[in-house]
Amino acid sequence: MYREKTVAVVVPAYNEQGQVVRLVIDPMPELVDKIIIVNDCSKDETSQEVRGSAGYHGGRVELIEHAVNQGVGGAIASGYKWARDHGYDLAVVMAGDGQMNPEDLPAILDPAVDDEADYTKGNRLVTGDAYRKIPRIRFIGNSILSLLTKIASGYWRVADSQTGYTAINRRALLAINWDDMYKRYGQPNDLLVKLNVANMRVVDVPIEPVYDVGEKSGIRVRKVVFTIGSLLVRLFFWRLKEKYVIRDFHPLVFFYAFGFFALALSVLLFIRLLLLWIGQGQIPEVTLLSWLFCFSLGFNSFGFAMWFDYEANKHLNPPLIHREITRALPEVRPVEALAEISVQERLEQAS
Repeated sequence: MYREKTVAVVVPAYNEQGQVVRLVIDPMPELVDKIIIVNDCSKDETSQEVRGSAGYHGGRVELIEHAVNQGVGGAIASGYKWARDHGYDLAVVMAGDGQMNPEDLPAILDPAVDDEADYTKGNRLVTGDAYRKIPRIRFIGNSILSLLTKIASGYWRVADSQTGYTAINRRALLAINWDDMYKRYGQPNDLLVKLNVANMRVVDVPIEPVYDVGEKSGIRVRKVVFTIGSLLVRLFFWRLKEKYVIRDFHPLVFFYAFGFFALALSVLLFIRLLLLWIGQGQIPEVTLLSWLFCFSLGFNSFGFAMWFDYEANKHLNPPLIHREITRALPEVRPVEALAEISVQERLEQAS
């Protein structure tokens, strides 16, 4: 239990023999009440290793076994449903290969416990060593997907969208239909979009990236970027429909619609411009001006739509500035105390 809240940790595991007990179960902090290992139809001895652990015999470890491989998203959904159905206040997701540092767990939990967020996620990209510690191709792919996820989800302050180190409170556990969750590597992106439609608060918590602990990644970055990219396009339009048309209405849908229309028209005019240039050796002024007008109009429409979306969701994505400043600078005095400092004292401090 952590600060009077029950905590369950969901661990999706696929072929994690030699990793899951040594790097996840054994070093798990005492504040965790239940460790839910979801064996996603592993081909090795993952289940046997879990059953042989001290945590399993002591009742702290729950083992869920899938008869059919459902992907990491399906494994996480199974763990979430178990935590929801057994009344846990908080459910944390940690990988089965030891890439999540247990020492970061209180920082992940605090915003949810303090009712600052319904869903907290680790952010490995904000640390100074992220570019050196994270494999280069994965860092670039993660950055691209994080940018696309901002647009698709409406959480404009969220970064490191692919991180698996997260915590969710009971309110959000009950709000999401886990049977409809995307079951592959796009699960974090899919969940963020669904949380936004459900008006759940999401915050990032800086964590240190952990690599080279014996993990074996099944991700093929080039393939995943395009797969998740197409998923994000579908989720973007689904969110606009659900949040701004069906459940409520916001004029930003007109700006997005007009932006798509104007940019599509500008593409056609640009193709015509190229054909005329190649065929006649010159570009008619009317064609050039029409293309510039449509492109600028579409670009501005998209800009206004994104700005409206940012403003509409700002309260759902609060920054943790105060928490981070307080931890980094414990000697900083509160504003009220600063107001009581005399002018003479301030001059002495300045000198």
